[in-house]
Parts: sequence; C-alpha cells; structure tokens
Amino acid sequence: MSVIELGESIPALTPHATSVSLPEWQDNIGYEEGQERVLSKMVTGYPRFFIHKLITAFADDIVKKHGKTGQQAMLFPSSRAARRCVNFMQSKDQSGTSDHLQVVDLVLDNSRADSETLKKISSSISAVIYNRDLFPLAKQYWQHSGDGVSSRRASFCHALFQEGILVEHTALQPISNIFQKPCKGPRRYQRASIDKTPPKGNKVGVESSENHPDSPLNGSTESRESSQFLEERFGRNLDVSFVENAKSAIRRRIAGSLMGEVDLTEAPSPKMDTNVRGVVGLSEDDVYLYPCGMNSIFNAHRMMLEVRGPMKSIMYGFPYVDTLKILEKFGPGCLFYGNGSSEDLDDLEKRLESGEKFLALFCEFPGNPMLKCPDLQRIRKLADKYDFGVVVDETIGNFINVHVLPYADVVVSSLTKIFSGECNVMGGGSILNPRGRYYQALKRVASFDYEDNYWAEDVIFMERNSRHFVSRIERINDNAETICNILRAHPLVKALYYPKFNDSRPFYDACRTPNGGYGGLLSFTFHTNAQAVAFYDRLETAKGPSLGTNFTLTSPYVILAHFLELDWAAQFEVPAELIRISVGLEDADDLKSRFAVALKAAEECQSQ
Repeated sequence: MSVIELGESIPALTPHATSVSLPEWQDNIGYEEGQERVLSKMVTGYPRFFIHKLITAFADDIVKKHGKTGQQAMLFPSSRAARRCVNFMQSKDQSGTSDHLQVVDLVLDNSRADSETLKKISSSISAVIYNRDLFPLAKQYWQHSGDGVSSRRASFCHALFQEGILVEHTALQPISNIFQKPCKGPRRYQRASIDKTPPKGNKVGVESSENHPDSPLNGSTESRESSQFLEERFGRNLDVSFVENAKSAIRRRIAGSLMGEVDLTEAPSPKMDTNVRGVVGLSEDDVYLYPCGMNSIFNAHRMMLEVRGPMKSIMYGFPYVDTLKILEKFGPGCLFYGNGSSEDLDDLEKRLESGEKFLALFCEFPGNPMLKCPDLQRIRKLADKYDFGVVVDETIGNFINVHVLPYADVVVSSLTKIFSGECNVMGGGSILNPRGRYYQALKRVASFDYEDNYWAEDVIFMERNSRHFVSRIERINDNAETICNILRAHPLVKALYYPKFNDSRPFYDACRTPNGGYGGLLSFTFHTNAQAVAFYDRLETAKGPSLGTNFTLTSPYVILAHFLELDWAAQFEVPAELIRISVGLEDADDLKSRFAVALKAAEECQSQ
C-alpha cells in the first residue's frame, strides 16, 4: 500500500476522518513536542484532541460577531453542555479571568427557515467565549468530556449562521415580519420530492453536503461512496424524519437484537423479542446514544453521581487516558488501581470491609493498551455485597466476542471504533442493565438529564457503517490471531499482549460468547527501542491514533497517549516503546507479507 503522507487524514481524502497519519516514529514524538515540522502538515487529527478546522472556522466567525479581540470560542451542541464547560473552567481557573466567560446560544430562526425538513434537525449551537489565555482549560473540558460539536454539525450550522438563519436566541422577535422573504437554508437540507429521481449524491432527503460546491466534502472518496450507497439502496432521497429510524436501528444493534440491514423507510417493530446480550428484559430504550465514546463515559459518571451522591470512584486497570481524567477532575476523585491485579482487588476488599464507600468501579474489558481483563465475576460479587456501581467499557472486546452486561450496571462503548469501522464518524453508546440494582434510579435520572446531541448526518453514517459489523469482527478476530502467531514466533519480540495469551485469559473466557474470538487489538514490544523504531517506520499499514478500523492501523500508543507521563505509565508496566496494532480486514497473506518485511527491518537494525 502507498504511505499516507504525514498529517493527511486516515482514510486519505476523508474530511471527517477520525485518525491522522503519523507515518514515522519521530513524527509521533514531533507531534507531542509541538514541532512545526509536524503541526504545519496536520490537515486533521483525532477529533477530541485536534479541534477540526471546520469547527475552528465557525468559532472564529462567532467571536467576530459576538466577542472581542483576543477572544476565542469553544462550540457545544447544547446550552447545558456549554454551561458545564463554564462551570469546569471556573472551578479550575486560578487567574480569576474566567469570571467573564460568555455563553452565546444560537438557535434556528423559524421565521426565516421555511423548510420543514430543516426544522426537524436540532440545529442549535452554544459557544463559550473566553479570553485566549484560557484556551488550555476550555480544551481540557472539550477533550475529557466529549461534549463538543462534531465537524459535520459545525459545517452545517456554520452555513446557517452565515445565512442569518441561526441566530442568538435573545435576538428572536416574538412576531416575525410576515413580509420577510423566507430562507430555505443550506441546499443540502431542503426538502426534495421523494417522487423524483434525486441528483447524484443526495442523502437524508436533501442535497448532500458532499455535493454542495462550497462543501469541503466535495469530490471526496467518502462522499462518492456514501452517496452512491444511498441512491442505490433506496432509489430516492431519504427524508430527515428517517434519522429517528436510523437511531433505533443503531440502538437495537447495540442491544444485540438487530444484526444486519434494515429499511429505514419503515418504522421499527415496537417490540424487541430477543437479544444476544445475555440479559433478560433488555430494551432499545435502555440504550443511549452520544456524540462520541468518551461522552458516554462522562455521562455515565455524571448519572452515577446524580443517583448516589458525591463519592469517590474506582478506576481498576490501566485505562484509556481520559477515563481516568474524568474520574479525577469531575467529582470527588478516584482510587486508582493501575495494575488491575488480584492483589488490587484484595486491597479494595479490605477497604470495603473497613467501611469505605465508593460510587462505582470503572474498568475496560479488555484494557487499553495492555489487553488485560478484569475479573468481572469477583467485581460483581463485591459490588453486590458492598453497594457500588460497575461501569464496563466494552469497546475493545465488543459484544460479539464477550458478554459483559450481566456483570455491569452500565456498559459504555465507543461506536467510533469497530462498530463503525470506517474511521469517518464518531459515536458513543451506553446500556443500562435492566437487572442492575441502580436501574430504576438511573432511568429516572436519564428521563430528565439525557440530551440527544447525536447529529443527524453522523447518525446516518454510523447506521450505514454498522450494518455488517458482525462479519467484520469475525474476520478481524482471525487476522489478529494470524499476526499474533507471527509475532510470538519471532525472536526479537520481547512480549506480546493479547487476551488469548495474557495471564488474564480465564477472566476473558468467563465472558466469551460461544463463537467469540479475542478481538482485533494487540500490543507488543521488542528488546530494544531501535528495533521498535525500525519496525514501525518500515511497516506498510496506516499509522495513526484510534483503533477498530476496517484497515490495519498501527501506533506507538504510549508515546501518543502518555508522552508527558512516561515514567508514570512505566510504573504500571506500560512501556514507552510499545507498539499497538489494530488489525483490519485485509487479506491474511497480504498482512503476513507486510509484517515479514517490517520484521526484517528490525532484524537488520539488530545486526548493525
């Protein structure tokens, strides 16, 4: 395969991609160090770490109209999310300048939007305007919470803002001018006749943003593929009202009751008869969708605090970076067991026996990047005995391979990863276990606290992408084991981390489904850092952040995630030179040949 250039999106020419190419080891270090050589070439980046340029352009225009010189804006899909950001910034700011934060709520001016389709879309944007020196605090909230707007939402709403259809809510007049000529809004969301053959590229019942001459998606591979799919699949425009059907399809897939395709033009059956989750009584109403995976974790924590009051949480096992940050920075803090060992559970049990109380235990199954699995059976018994919640992130394991819901009160997942696979849309989900002890209380909180901020266009992409995730997972499982066998047999590989070969395999197998595999993510180390660098630089796969993609994606994960805390990570036996591989759908023989070439480069480095 051809190398994707430094800073280009992964996949290439995909304007809303969720990864970015860092093809050499030093590129990753340069990115973390802020080297101009790297940053100047960044077309995009991982969405919670790199604020998309479409979002930045919209924010700049809002500041020009509503702010002052020297100010910036952070954009959110709702007023409540924006005000959470304000509260966070004010609680962390030591300078006192955060007292002057401004929130601008932008809403649709219905008097100027005569499209019924447009009115069905929740087109609100709330901007937190702050002095430029407070950007690090605003960015912290954006990154940790996942509350920020998606790039597709920003692109669409920016056009409304420029046309004067999205206005500050205080500027709306009680009685509109009946002589004012109505505006239809961006062409992509104008109602089209479903009886006419749509122009090429139409989707969601409107002219696609990808076909709009001013759209950054114009001419992209992503736009052509998605437009062709929708035209051929339905033979007409999709009305935006079908977005609710798409959300239902996604929720039912997450609940394990829908495994394949569905006709979005037909309303879903009101009853879910079965599910493969291993929990009786699970309904699609127990599944909640979020704009990204981290937002599902952030809100699971918020809901637990609302249900149980301010108590410390437990982070069990070495976590994905922002999960720990959420537990540390939002609420009373957390007890961190970074090794995720049986000795850690022994210590926790002693604390519980002595009377210590905890909000909930958060863990990943398996963990990222070491692929260790917690003992969910023991954790569940402790939770039942000593009254604390259990929140399990199943992103890496996924429910085709493992059933973790029977042991959890809440299961969270990043749909951005294997559920989508395409690396072109974000999404998150959470499931409330109807058999859990906090179920009724969590449902009550959700009834008034949950906001559906998942953007319509992102929903359409996610529903389409997820239609064949079962077959994709099965093939990825097989490919990952093929790569593991190659690495295990190579003398330069020091250690391999994969659920099938880790000491924690019994805990994985206790949750494994009858036909489940061991997932598509693996990590490994060489005996020397030089060998790792030589291998990484030579390996012909996509190289950048994220995981669960349909193509193999490689990353020096610890360098990217923990560059400023490598010593801290090392104390939990997470080495800086670790290489993480998210295995894709490629032909197995092709993958083997690529890895053979890269391993040869490591051998040559060894001999020099």
